[in-house]
Amino acid sequence: NKDIDVQSIIDDFGELIYRELDYVAEAANAQRFSELYAGQVKDVFVPKVYSELTTSKVLTMEWVEGFRLTDSKKLNEYGLDRKKLVDTLVQCSLRQILGNGFFHADPHAGNLLVVPDGRLCYLDFGMMSYAGKEQRNGFLLAVVHIVNRDWDELVLMYQRLGFIPEGTDLNPIAVALENSLPDALNADISELNFKNVVGKLGDIMYTYPFSLPPFYIAIIRCLGVLEGLAIQVDPQARIISEAYPYVASRVLTDPQDELQEALRRLALTSDGHIRWNRLERLLSEAKGSQGYDASVAVNQMTSYLISDDGESLLFDLAEQIVDGADSLGTETVGYIIEASRALIINDEVAAVRAFTTLQEIFDATTTGGEEGTEKLMDTLSGVLPEPTPTMQQFWRISVLLGARGSSSDPAKLIPIVRRLSQEPKIQRVASEIVARLGERVLGRGLRAMFGIS
Repeated sequence: NKDIDVQSIIDDFGELIYRELDYVAEAANAQRFSELYAGQVKDVFVPKVYSELTTSKVLTMEWVEGFRLTDSKKLNEYGLDRKKLVDTLVQCSLRQILGNGFFHADPHAGNLLVVPDGRLCYLDFGMMSYAGKEQRNGFLLAVVHIVNRDWDELVLMYQRLGFIPEGTDLNPIAVALENSLPDALNADISELNFKNVVGKLGDIMYTYPFSLPPFYIAIIRCLGVLEGLAIQVDPQARIISEAYPYVASRVLTDPQDELQEALRRLALTSDGHIRWNRLERLLSEAKGSQGYDASVAVNQMTSYLISDDGESLLFDLAEQIVDGADSLGTETVGYIIEASRALIINDEVAAVRAFTTLQEIFDATTTGGEEGTEKLMDTLSGVLPEPTPTMQQFWRISVLLGARGSSSDPAKLIPIVRRLSQEPKIQRVASEIVARLGERVLGRGLRAMFGIS
């Protein structure tokens, strides 16, 4: 008695079968796939198609010397990194399903080759599928809600996608999901097996009035085949957990309203204050995704900070900066005052210089070891006192927002600082930081002068 659109599933399957027999269509699929992903995902390529030698019954492509992804002997012979190969496969698949929506619906071992230099070659483009924007965002948000353990929102999202009829009592479904699904980031590896998670979801969908559209079944099948292949190559592969860096990068950098709302749910409390642990974890996960640019994330956060909804966050940040700087030496306070004054007077170059120097301090104190000590000595004439745990976390977040990697170029900060310096709210908060830090510096100086501890 399940409400499954059997006719649509049969039609979809039949269309796939007949399309797979048309080699002109397959050639077009291969070329489109190459354009979308071969340049976007590192170490992925598609054999060249010879269109002039291709007909509906004959497909002519370049010859590729390679071996199956599951060929352990060859992987060992060429000294290839299994984890890297699986990561390439997963990153490409995520961009197919959650990014552009045009995805290879049959990524089994026979349709993938590894070449001796470590690149991954996709084959057989007869069975392709497509997920629309709303469907892609729905899958991405499902991962966010599961990680956030926000079962009520997960059920509402299923309803918006048409999985659950209007008027259904959603509370029992939310309770069933909470009791069935593992903690997606901390669960035992056996629980993170995609097949197990889908099995638990399947039990719930069978018990309650779910209607499964064809696109959902196609994606589930694709991900199931993908994880089975990944586990053959690397038994420790975890598709759900490994998907999270890409999801985190999209949530941090994608301007779509749905995804920005997901970011707020992850990083903010219900009363609008920052969940520092969540934000740090989100930023830390995102840096593991290919193509992630922290400056885009900073720009998105800037947009929210200067909005009406972000006003409470400005005060949170001001408190963190003042309290954290007060636990350190006068050098750090001086840099923060310099940056804040630059914002007040719209001196964006001075602000970037101050923030960059401050990030070098943060980076040096958190790197540890000889390298960190040398960097710190190069930056400061003295050694800063031990920062508090709260300030250490604030530093780590600052580093994740741009002090390392490709996003560390100070030039990327100039447009953002310019935008901040022209915003009256930011100028008011910067003035407050300068005043409060000045009071703390004066108080510290007077205590030192009179020998008061």
